[in-house]
Amino acid sequence: MMTKHYAKQGTYENEPAILLKHGSYSAILLPKIGGNLISFRDDDRDFRFIREPEGADWPAFVNKPMVHGVPVLFPPNRYDGGTFEFDGRTYRFPVNEPETGNHIHGFVYESEWEVVSYGSTEQASAVTVRLHFDEKHSGFAYFPHRITLSQTFTLSNEGLKLHFEAVNESAEAIPFMLGFHTSVNAPFAQGSTIEDLECGIAIGERWELSGRMLPTGRKLPLSEGELLLAEGAGNPYFESLDNHYTASGNVGDNAMTIYDRRVNVRFVYEAGDAYKHWMVYNAAANGKFFCPEPQTGMVNAPNVGLPAEQTGLIRLNPGERWTAVSRMYVE
Repeated sequence: MMTKHYAKQGTYENEPAILLKHGSYSAILLPKIGGNLISFRDDDRDFRFIREPEGADWPAFVNKPMVHGVPVLFPPNRYDGGTFEFDGRTYRFPVNEPETGNHIHGFVYESEWEVVSYGSTEQASAVTVRLHFDEKHSGFAYFPHRITLSQTFTLSNEGLKLHFEAVNESAEAIPFMLGFHTSVNAPFAQGSTIEDLECGIAIGERWELSGRMLPTGRKLPLSEGELLLAEGAGNPYFESLDNHYTASGNVGDNAMTIYDRRVNVRFVYEAGDAYKHWMVYNAAANGKFFCPEPQTGMVNAPNVGLPAEQTGLIRLNPGERWTAVSRMYVE
């Protein structure tokens, strides 16, 4: 029996989309709204792993595409007053979070990404999208460096793989910071409840945050609820979370997991070792979705006053290429 598979143009809520299918898995990408992967499903069992902006959620998503799908944060999270220095240059990002006086989430999560290619074989279905961050991009006024960002999503029997690539095409070294505001359904199976779930996140220590949601540089011990998450047996809604953590540091094990005892399925979001920090946000313990957000560096990294080995701030030299791979799958 031949595997059902395809990669094709289509629509989602009347928005142009690339639709991927391989075996029981399917995925949907919206190139014009941030190159956002807004759906990853197991169709045969009706599992929806990603929070999708369908129906009544669509207008809010279009207005602010942040808590649905897998938005790209370049650079991720908050920067004090939108200002920092790197190599003697001062960067001034717009303050777009008035309540904290910070810049938040960067310049590309709403941008239109170019579809480079898509196709399907018996082995996999895939799509590649690309964004040239240059003078034509509105964010270039604040981050005046040419950089090309590419995402390749590959759907196969092994799940969904994201290969991300950044190439510094400017004449100077740049501060490179990347993250994803990944929104996952918990529970992901129809008919399951929070009581059916055990959740894990590869968190190490919690960074203390100021009233303006910026790291103080001090680390805090994990609470009882956080320790359970670190051990893989936690409740992602045990309290309201908008917290910042180091990754646990176990090589090859930097992941978020949701185990559903009722259906005996574990969903795994393997962020990969390139992402040294996590934000965890659960929308005031809403009980429906939460955001395990992998980041290459810590919040406000250039301003924290700690060495780059701790902050994760990456120096990307002219012509240098940075790549990383993440994966979602069930076991």
